[in-house]
Amino acid sequence: MIASLRGAVLSKAAERLVLEVSGVGYEVAVTAATAAVAPEPGSPLTLHIAESVAMYGGGVTLYGFLTPAEKEMFLTFRDLVPNTGAKKALEHLDKASKSLPDFRRAILEKDAPALCGVFGFTRKTADRLIAALKDAVASGAAGAVAGAGRPAAAGGASATAMARALSALASLGYKNAEARAALTAVTDENPGAALDAEGIIRLALKRL
Repeated sequence: MIASLRGAVLSKAAERLVLEVSGVGYEVAVTAATAAVAPEPGSPLTLHIAESVAMYGGGVTLYGFLTPAEKEMFLTFRDLVPNTGAKKALEHLDKASKSLPDFRRAILEKDAPALCGVFGFTRKTADRLIAALKDAVASGAAGAVAGAGRPAAAGGASATAMARALSALASLGYKNAEARAALTAVTDENPGAALDAEGIIRLALKRL
């Protein structure tokens, strides 16, 4: 079993990297967020690897992660959430890794609106995640959720504040996509700022 790969990036696409290790090119599926921050071809990169074997005699797909925490979260999604294969688990991780601590908090508090508003899950999926993960997160079995991932939304703003901000922008008539884009811009421009919902809304409105 391959646990990690270190080599030079040969190529990268939206959700896939090719990593050359000792003359062998390994195609690795990654989240869009990982692909976005991966170095350009020719640069070194280390990926933590999880293997997935297709049913009925299919091949092996490699899934790559920048940190052990992301790999553990991927395995948690895949193994604990019903009807979730590796591809769907990677999609869940891409959303949750916007802020793994806030995602954990939303699961523990059974905050489905935050899972929908901040992370982009549907209400059905949010309810399924809460039901499947609340015990594991509470017990620490999914401990990777607690302390790693992309920076917290709005530089430390709570998931609830972000959900309130998104809801407020929607009530003002802004489309979901443009509201999310504005909130993402607020996140990028205010690293480390502990903003409440009102502050987030005020900054987002300047961009809309």
